[in-house]
Amino acid sequence: MSSELKGEQRFPRTPRACSQRKGSTSTPTAFLESCALLLHQKDSGPPGMFPSVQKRVREYLAARRIHRTRLVTKDGRCNIEFGNVLYSNHFALLVDFWTTFVEIRWRYVLLIFTASFAGSWFLFSLLWYWIAKSNGDLQWQHPPKNHTRCVDNIHGLTSAFLYSLETQTTIGYGGRALTEHCGGAITLLIVQSILGAVINCFLCGVILAKISLPKKRAKTITFSDMAVICPKRDSLCLRIRVANLRKTLLIGSQIYGKMLRTTVTPDGETIIMDQVNIDFVVDAGKDNLFFVCPLTLTHVIDKTSPFFEMAVDTLHKQEFELVVFLDGTAESTSSSCQVRTSFIPQEIQWGYNFLPIISRTKEGKYRVDFSNFSKTVPVATAHCAYCFHNEKGHHHHHQNPGVENQGFEVIDINDQ
Repeated sequence: MSSELKGEQRFPRTPRACSQRKGSTSTPTAFLESCALLLHQKDSGPPGMFPSVQKRVREYLAARRIHRTRLVTKDGRCNIEFGNVLYSNHFALLVDFWTTFVEIRWRYVLLIFTASFAGSWFLFSLLWYWIAKSNGDLQWQHPPKNHTRCVDNIHGLTSAFLYSLETQTTIGYGGRALTEHCGGAITLLIVQSILGAVINCFLCGVILAKISLPKKRAKTITFSDMAVICPKRDSLCLRIRVANLRKTLLIGSQIYGKMLRTTVTPDGETIIMDQVNIDFVVDAGKDNLFFVCPLTLTHVIDKTSPFFEMAVDTLHKQEFELVVFLDGTAESTSSSCQVRTSFIPQEIQWGYNFLPIISRTKEGKYRVDFSNFSKTVPVATAHCAYCFHNEKGHHHHHQNPGVENQGFEVIDINDQ
């Protein structure tokens, strides 16, 4: 019994031990960090009891840390927030109301859509009710039999609302109709018809604009999960693969990149987000790409490249973010779109190259195997860019084991 109690004291349960203390932070990340620290202190326990949990917690914290430090996420969203914005600048968003309406979320668009129609129907129903009351048309006013109404069959607020709805949507059931007795009612009918047409045009335009946003076309452009550094045609290159998932082309495609990092100028000024241009090319150039099949973007690491000072053992210790842009015009809609993604040092593999994904069948058709789109294979690569440009210092740390692609004749179009 005593041994069991000692065991319980020595190895407390994880949820109880990881419970937050009074006065501590309540964020999930801080809670998991405390759990990871506690699990690290229990290494003296039975083998296999805590390491698996500790590994998962560390991986989760690392993923959250990487996500927080990115300026551009893998799917192209900008991870930035604006603080202390002046009220006048917020008002400027309302002045540019069209762009604001197009960019807001779908849930708010649908809410505004419903509220605009329902609100206008109810507002005009009150006006129709007021006109009917002013003319003595309501049932509780007991109009005489020879009384001429402004609108036939409006007896209360409910019938006024139904008439407002029928007027603005041009349903026209025939049960309620406007007479020529009241000039104010005729004016109100004209105003409601015009305002209803304006609401219809504006909201339908917003919905069509949101459906046809160029960023939806950008979702069909995908980048590889990893970037690689390997030799190509007597040059050390950084390579990224990109593919168009639609058969329609992007016209006038252009590719370029930006390296974001923190630098200190000779004057002592710290630039948090210093941008360095990164040139990317394919074999046919960098402008007007023939984007009918997946392409491999190549950045030559020469003496002007910021990657020239890096090596295989120092790359993952660097702190930078490589943002890649692809601009083009959709062939079917003629709308311009931009595709963005980013790579951090942990997502760049030194000494690897992409597997071929383009092959030709026996029938003469070209086939793209997207199962190998982001897969890489080790290749013989210099230890650093300086070593690559000085043949005496070459040091290869990988060997290429070869690639199998049975049943197809492998053709890597980017290497032809």
